[in-house]
Amino acid sequence: MTSLSLAQAQTVLEACAAKAREISSPSSIAVIDDGRELLAFARMDDALLASAAISQAKAYTSRSLSCDTRDVEALAQPGAPLFGLQTAHAAVGRALVTFGGGVLLQVDGAIVGAVGVAGGSPDQDHEIAAAGAAALGA
Repeated sequence: MTSLSLAQAQTVLEACAAKAREISSPSSIAVIDDGRELLAFARMDDALLASAAISQAKAYTSRSLSCDTRDVEALAQPGAPLFGLQTAHAAVGRALVTFGGGVLLQVDGAIVGAVGVAGGSPDQDHEIAAAGAAALGA
């Protein structure tokens, strides 16, 4: 399996929303497929307006780099090997995000997409996104 179905994307989105409600972190949630295209999106009531674009950028970054976005943070700091990464994709009009909230989605060891969450702290966003990935069986 290399594609994420709409039904699976909805499952991820719903699990993320449930976790966001549980920890009182109104969020935007973006689920993308293996080709980095948006499959499902929701902006919860009271989520920050900026969170819509940030959640999509986190999902895009996670899938583009094939890792969770929080794993890139230390590598993108001044003096680290990937410093400046967050601006490296600007020429193609897509932001890369180097802090928590983007999580890969996998089924049977194959990457099928990613989920991005924005609205809380990077740790909260990661926790919410990880709950969505877990609902898929990642």
